[in-house]
Amino acid sequence: MLHNVISELVDEKGLKKSDLNEIIKEGILAAYLKKYPEAVLRIDFDKDGAIVVEIEKKVVTDPEDELLEISIRKARFIKKGVQLDETMWIPFNGTIGRVEILKAKQVIASRIRDVEAMTVYEEFIDKKGSIVHGTVHKCESSGTTVMLRDTLAFLPRSCSIPGERHVAGRPIKALLKDVYSDFRSGGQLILDRASGDFLVKLLELEIPEIYDKLIEIKAIARKAGYKSKIVVASHDLNIDPVGTCVGVGGGRIKPILKELFTEKIDIISWVNSKEELVKNALRPAEINKVEIIDKEATVWLSEDQRAFAIGKMGQNISLAAELLDLNIHLISSASSPTIVDEGQDIENNEK
Repeated sequence: MLHNVISELVDEKGLKKSDLNEIIKEGILAAYLKKYPEAVLRIDFDKDGAIVVEIEKKVVTDPEDELLEISIRKARFIKKGVQLDETMWIPFNGTIGRVEILKAKQVIASRIRDVEAMTVYEEFIDKKGSIVHGTVHKCESSGTTVMLRDTLAFLPRSCSIPGERHVAGRPIKALLKDVYSDFRSGGQLILDRASGDFLVKLLELEIPEIYDKLIEIKAIARKAGYKSKIVVASHDLNIDPVGTCVGVGGGRIKPILKELFTEKIDIISWVNSKEELVKNALRPAEINKVEIIDKEATVWLSEDQRAFAIGKMGQNISLAAELLDLNIHLISSASSPTIVDEGQDIENNEK
């Protein structure tokens, strides 16, 4: 029965024979120790591959504990010349039952899972932080399971683009966010599509100048499903960073926008003037004047431009504040200053 359990667990696992033998021995030893916890046992295989169980006993004149001791008469029958108080290994004839076999199965299954987990870790750890291509396997309320070749990965709902729907069997790109060395209920491989890092890697895939570092992404702020703002700078005077990222007729940016569902991207050219950066980051609003002291930016604009600067649910100004690491104060002739700290949302003036 034990052999059948082992065969069932290791079938088609693709483990090394040496690793498999150690796992089997560990499981069988655990089974015997469950029934004989005081015994000193060891497990091995004979030349024919059969399991051999041995027990260590102390040689004494008159054994008081048959499990731990052996008489010198019996000992010398097994091994000539053995002396009193020596220890020796002899075949163990104790039996185990269904409960102990279940214990062996649990240990073997756990160890096989550990080995498989380490194999997955070693395969994917070098890919952490990069874009991976997979196929949607299953969609659940907690997230989406993705098949990466023959390994399952998990895209949590919190790391998904809001409003995006996945269909089983469809291809999917994602950032490999985390790779764990141990098996976890939430998955060893965690994916991400909602972060700024995912967008950066998409840009590197589609725009060779960014991958080759001819164009540098100086800053990025993203509200997944709504809009991203990116500041780019060129290290080559002959390269227009914004035009290069957009491409002829939008040919470079369109595949990225398609990948991001309904999300929009504002690409801003780097300038040394922080005031100009603030103006550009608040587009489509037209800004009259910007004054910056430390991390406080005061912005003057016409009243009819306020809604454009703030954006739907305050997300345009919030992204601008996050992008430039500033607190932004809007001032117009018809109202008191509107203050937006980095990352803050304003739920009025939806436009």
